[in-house]
Amino acid sequence: MAGQAVKLLASPAVRVGISISIATGLYGVSFGALSVTSGLSVLQTMALSLLLFSGGSQFAFIGVVGGGGSGIAAMSAATLLGMRNGIYGMQLNALLRPGGWRKYVGAQLTIDESTATSTGQEDPAEQRRGFWAAGIGIYVLWNLFTAIGAIAGSGLGDPKQWGLDGAAVAAFLALLWPRLKGREPIAIAVVCAAATVLAVPFVPAGVPILVAAVVAALAGWFSHGRRDEGLEPDIEPYGEHHHGRPGAGSADLRGQQGDGTQRGADT
Repeated sequence: MAGQAVKLLASPAVRVGISISIATGLYGVSFGALSVTSGLSVLQTMALSLLLFSGGSQFAFIGVVGGGGSGIAAMSAATLLGMRNGIYGMQLNALLRPGGWRKYVGAQLTIDESTATSTGQEDPAEQRRGFWAAGIGIYVLWNLFTAIGAIAGSGLGDPKQWGLDGAAVAAFLALLWPRLKGREPIAIAVVCAAATVLAVPFVPAGVPILVAAVVAALAGWFSHGRRDEGLEPDIEPYGEHHHGRPGAGSADLRGQQGDGTQRGADT
């Protein structure tokens, strides 16, 4: 048993998965605290992390709810942001070929970070280890720290007294903005922000974010294939020296695109 644990820890993919799990899991404290101050109960907050398990979608959900939007608007915003995980799932199913119960568990653990950790590997065994190490590690720590944040946040009272009524939106922007690289994605983000502001006086709360999503989708559709430029991925697992070659993590990934795989792009 101890020998197997040592062998796993010697795996580069497992080590990367563990480090990513710790870094990402800590964000759960912020989500838990912001969720309860946005009006959700501790149980509702935990249900989001246990069942939805997608940081960007969860922050979008509580951002709409905290802004006075309807449940339908909040679910729509979360669904639009979570659709990328379905694309990851198709890619990982072809890459990892899980069978039986692993396919269903793997579907729940398919997020940006587990996808990036897996597809950054060349060896099939390391791809599987990276996916499960990151997926399970983040799931456990994200939910643990969500609970800690929710319990702590439930004692804060009215979020407006602490200036936290807009904190969920700010947290979502903090996740998004550092990943925008290049003129085109920044321009799209600015246009979407303008569309949101213009829509606020005319539509119910929560709908402006859907308007922005539609604008972004249309812009992405018309610009598809023109340039290889856009959102930066959440994780660059191997930095500059994977396999001893500068930038090999990104180079290996670009090489895999011919096989139908690509990097995942939160918490």
